[in-house]
Amino acid sequence: MVENDTRKMQFADIAHAAALLTRLPLPVGENTRGAATAWAYPIVGLIIGVLAALIGVIGLWVGLPSAAVALLSLATMILLTGAMHEDGLADTADGFWGGWTREARLEIMKDSHIGTYGVLSLIIVTAARWLALWHLFDIGAGTATAALVAACTLSRASMPSLMANLPHARTTGLSHSVGATSKSTAWIAWGIAFLAVFVLTGWGVFWAAIWAAVVTLGIARLARHKIGGQTGDTLGAAQQVSEVAVLFCLLV
Repeated sequence: MVENDTRKMQFADIAHAAALLTRLPLPVGENTRGAATAWAYPIVGLIIGVLAALIGVIGLWVGLPSAAVALLSLATMILLTGAMHEDGLADTADGFWGGWTREARLEIMKDSHIGTYGVLSLIIVTAARWLALWHLFDIGAGTATAALVAACTLSRASMPSLMANLPHARTTGLSHSVGATSKSTAWIAWGIAFLAVFVLTGWGVFWAAIWAAVVTLGIARLARHKIGGQTGDTLGAAQQVSEVAVLFCLLV
């Protein structure tokens, strides 16, 4: 009975994590476990990566060039998540470099308008993702699939780490409503991501995980300095930048 209850809780956590991080129409009830479901974020990333890679493989099969296939895979990721991480990246860039005080930065990040820093960050990061995927699909469908799934999985493991190691920068917002994540939950997320990527890339997972961790640490230090903690926007920014780092690491 206890084992069945545990399995039900695990599946419920995955469903709630997917409902939070994607636009997949999942029939889920109220999430009573809050940030405790963050261990499942890498699993959601794995699902996103598999679906995006599948679209890419189909594109290759029908004869599309690698550049177009990479664009299709990238568009699939954006559509599946409703561009929520891209939005976080843009808001973070605008706030961190558009304001001179902590309060001003947080106010800018909350503003629905996008500024120059936000636009440039989206252009640079999106172009980097597309370029990396283009070259990966040039190498082959298997290589591109492994790298894409690995990047989506490891980059989602970065989010619980920020949630566990940084306080909330504001008393409202999505991240605050989800709650605080324990460090054990963050380590479980990294462990799941590491094992999944090891299956896909072998020993290449070490360098990929190192780069994802370095980027996450850098954004954590920057967020602490700029706004004194983390928000949902900074989590999205960490996901985007660490995804780029993993893609280029595995490309090299």
